[in-house]
Amino acid sequence: MRSVAWRVARKWGLVAVFLGFAGAAVGDEQTAWSTLAERFQVAAPTMGGRQMWTDELVFREWRIQRHALTSHYRLLDGQDHRRAGGTFDQCRDELEQIKRDQSLPPIRGPVVLVLHGLTRSRTTMQSLVDHLHEQGDWTVLNVSYASTRADLAGHAAALERIIAHLDPGVTEISFVAHSLGNLVIRRYLHDVYRRADQGYPVPQFGRIVMLTPPNRGAQLAERLLTSSVLQWIWGDSAQQLAQQWDEVAADLAIPRGEFGIIAGGTGHSRGASPWLDGDDDGVIGVAETKLPGARDFLLLPVRHVEATRHAAVHAFTVNFLRTGHFIAEDQRQPLPHSGEWEG
Repeated sequence: MRSVAWRVARKWGLVAVFLGFAGAAVGDEQTAWSTLAERFQVAAPTMGGRQMWTDELVFREWRIQRHALTSHYRLLDGQDHRRAGGTFDQCRDELEQIKRDQSLPPIRGPVVLVLHGLTRSRTTMQSLVDHLHEQGDWTVLNVSYASTRADLAGHAAALERIIAHLDPGVTEISFVAHSLGNLVIRRYLHDVYRRADQGYPVPQFGRIVMLTPPNRGAQLAERLLTSSVLQWIWGDSAQQLAQQWDEVAADLAIPRGEFGIIAGGTGHSRGASPWLDGDDDGVIGVAETKLPGARDFLLLPVRHVEATRHAAVHAFTVNFLRTGHFIAEDQRQPLPHSGEWEG
């Protein structure tokens, strides 16, 4: 017969394992390695930040992130190794020293900021980022944010800090975003335009490519987020897409520059999901992607989660960033302004 001590140890061992899996599921990443790194300030591997870390400074492949719960900061290198931790200023000082030691030049010229969607991470954008690197004469910055751990205003504030910390030599900022990332950009632009209308200077923006954006809300989120458990897992942003859309939409700007939309769908009256009305990509309805003022609109036979790694999407994205159209100027499908959904 096993001893009481053995049974207690086994019980709490299982609890520890469960908590470990739970922590990994939400991207906590507080492993033994990171604990040692915190104490001795040495490099340690991480998962790069998924649902608990948000970038607030991005320099090439280096990132300073803030933890969603503790507000603790850390500096990650291009291999997602933790190189420093503490306050934002401590991490920035360490990054500046690394720049000097490694003779890293500042970023100059045009920049493209790339944002992922809800419950996703920057790794889902990597193939698109690699293509942009290869095909353009711009610097591409792959941004990570804890999409399930804050609302759109919080995500937009983090994006604003990233842009505020860009090198002075950056001449133009363009965006490419998937799904929820587009609403983060529109929420950020709402604040920027409001300050611009009051006479404050704003960055020089280029073009925006929206990949399967929920520009008019998300019917699927509204139908699925009926459970308090799912609401907690998907977070405030998902709830804003569902139950709070009318309130949130008032703070989403229509970009004043050139933007194009790529939607996924079947091209027929019925889409990929039985949960949605009309054509859709399995998650977002084609009608939900549309936003008045778009310079070009393109429907492709791609699923929502496949859009960021689809070769045609990659090619059309580069074309729009360069020219302002997806295929050709005489084949543009603009969405006219209607005055509706103004931000």
